[in-house]
Amino acid sequence: MKPCAQQALFERRIKMFEPFVVLVVLLVMIGIGFPIFLALGLSGLLGFYMAKGSLAFFFAPSSLFGQLNSFELIALPLFVLMGNLLSATPVGSSLFVAATRWLNWLRGSLAISSVGASAMFGAVSGVSIAGVAAIGSIAVPQMLERGYSRRLAAGSVVTAGALAMLIPPSVPFIIYGAVSGVSVGDLFIGGIIPGIVLALALSLYIYLRVLVNPHEAPPDHTRYTWAERFESLGNIWHSALLVLIVLGSIYSGMATPSEAAGIGAMGALFIAGAIFRMLTWRKFIDILASSARVSGAILLIMGAAKIFGDYLNLVRVPQALTDLLVGSQMPGWAILLGIMLLLVLLGMLVDAVSLIVVTTPILLPVIVALGYDPLWFGIVMVLNLEIAVVTPPVGLNLYALRGVCPDLRIEEIIRSAIPFVMVQFLVLMVFVLFPQLSLWLPGLI
Repeated sequence: MKPCAQQALFERRIKMFEPFVVLVVLLVMIGIGFPIFLALGLSGLLGFYMAKGSLAFFFAPSSLFGQLNSFELIALPLFVLMGNLLSATPVGSSLFVAATRWLNWLRGSLAISSVGASAMFGAVSGVSIAGVAAIGSIAVPQMLERGYSRRLAAGSVVTAGALAMLIPPSVPFIIYGAVSGVSVGDLFIGGIIPGIVLALALSLYIYLRVLVNPHEAPPDHTRYTWAERFESLGNIWHSALLVLIVLGSIYSGMATPSEAAGIGAMGALFIAGAIFRMLTWRKFIDILASSARVSGAILLIMGAAKIFGDYLNLVRVPQALTDLLVGSQMPGWAILLGIMLLLVLLGMLVDAVSLIVVTTPILLPVIVALGYDPLWFGIVMVLNLEIAVVTPPVGLNLYALRGVCPDLRIEEIIRSAIPFVMVQFLVLMVFVLFPQLSLWLPGLI
């Protein structure tokens, strides 16, 4: 072989190993405690530099600002603001009170009410941690006071809080839509049935668990009149109306998700300030600052992950992975199951935002090549993330509940969540095996 040909072959082999070098650098930086956005951005910049030399300093900023220059991303900070404003009101506790008055005839009603209240609060916040904090601070002490087992109390609240990720308006759906190009409105519609099914599955598990182990939830002998039950709706009707207006404007086509988010933020401001009269200027400034911090952190991660993702696309990693898996003669269901298990494992180590923006550009071409709908993949990915936020070591809901219920040990909360995680995984498998369940409603509307 001629020296020139040998040199070219050697350079090609070196190029083949460059993505592995970049991946190792990323994992090392995450492992030693670098912020995730910095690890993603620097490893992507390193990859661009190895592939394009000094042009890397042109490609990386283009990727960063190209990702953030999206009209649909305007909905992100507005929905975060909407959730923070409503979290500053008694809406969470009012939802729990209403649920207990309407469901107290069921055995284990307080735990089931926690699931129902979390599902409804998810529709006004879109952030699972907010749901755990708002409902957990009220529900867990009441359950413990009435003799409920600590594991049932902790497990029901920490898992049900994750429903906010699936029930619209959902922040993860906004992020997936921005990364994948799938309509956020369609994602919101597609999340309704899985969200309802998961809430019902968790409630059914609690009911059956209490039937088998009655000592975990003593019966509630309180009797509420119909007047008291309807009275309990008095502090939540305006929030429910706001959610109906926001989602209705999206589903009817009258507003884009970003425009509807603006309506939601203004409505939440009116509810918190004019109806509940709980907003001082100081508190309002704190809420704005908190919303800006959360939104800024998410957007930084998204921008940095786009640098990393664009580098992978430049060196054709997604295409190579697609060719490898599709050409492996493995059945599609086996590849799909492997992807789902991979997402569950990654979710234990990486936060939800990073997982979406990093894995979507890599895995979505494989999903499309297998003949699956990108809309469906977004829904099952968020179902995966619901498991991720209640599994250690990065299960943020675990630490959120520990923060509002300091009497519960973190190890105790983790053990409490395990059976509920199994329920979540079974629901995930149902929607993986039967994609039409999550696609029926978007197709109908």
